[in-house]
Amino acid sequence: MSSFSLYLIGFVIFIAGLAYGAFLLGVAMTWIAVGAFTLFGLGILTGVGKTRTRDESPTGD
Repeated sequence: MSSFSLYLIGFVIFIAGLAYGAFLLGVAMTWIAVGAFTLFGLGILTGVGKTRTRDESPTGD
C-alpha cells in the first residue's frame, strides 16, 4: 500500500471521528457534511504534497 493511501485512510478515520463528535453535539447533518467534504479535500491536498516525489531540475550545462 502506498504512503498516500495510508495517509488518506488515516485522514478519513480522523474525519469520521470529528463527524461523530459533531453529531453527538447536535450539529446539523448539513454542516457535518460540509465540514467532512472540506476536510477530505484538504486531506487530499496535503497528502499529495507530503507523498509526491520531487522532480529534479535539469542543469543546462
